[in-house]
Formats: sequence, structure tokens, C-alpha cells
Amino acid sequence: MHDPIGTDKEGNEITLIDILGTEADDVVDKVQLKIEKSKIYRNLEILDDREKEVVVGRFGLELGGEERTQREIAKELGISRSYVSRIEKRALMKLYHEFYKAKR
Repeated sequence: MHDPIGTDKEGNEITLIDILGTEADDVVDKVQLKIEKSKIYRNLEILDDREKEVVVGRFGLELGGEERTQREIAKELGISRSYVSRIEKRALMKLYHEFYKAKR
């Protein structure tokens, strides 16, 4: 929970504990996950289909993809923005644990 998972806009390290419990839109603003997109992309198989869809959309991982907001994804999927936020957090936790295992 205290290992760095990315950086904020100013280049400061962000840990998972920093983002848990923050407002949903602050999560992406704070994290702008500089966990390299390639690392995320390589580990997408650990996510279920819905988590994958949200992460790919949020971080613009599709071909020529642009990062989309939680609201845009919610509208596209026909679910609430808060549900997109919960899916995103769950997926990021899974990815975090996968990255942590790889460090050992």
C-alpha cells in the first residue's frame, strides 16, 4: 500500500494509500498513472472484461486511443460514473498487486 504506483502532475510519487478514499475524479487527476502504459497493457489479462474496458478507456490504451473521463465511459457503458470509479479502483488494485508481485 505504501509502494509508489505512479506520479502526480508535479512529479511527486503517489502510493495506493494516497488515492484510496479520495474523490473519484481526484484519483485519475492525482495518479495520471505513470505506471507505464506498456506495463498496464501487458497485465490486462488479469482483469475481467468490464475492468479491462474501463482501464483501456481511462488510459487510452486502444489503438490511437485517447484518455476518456469516467463520465464518458459511464455513458458509453450505460452505468453510473460512481460505478465506473469503483470498477477502476478495483482494476487498479489488481494491477498494483500484479506489479508488486513482479518486483519480488
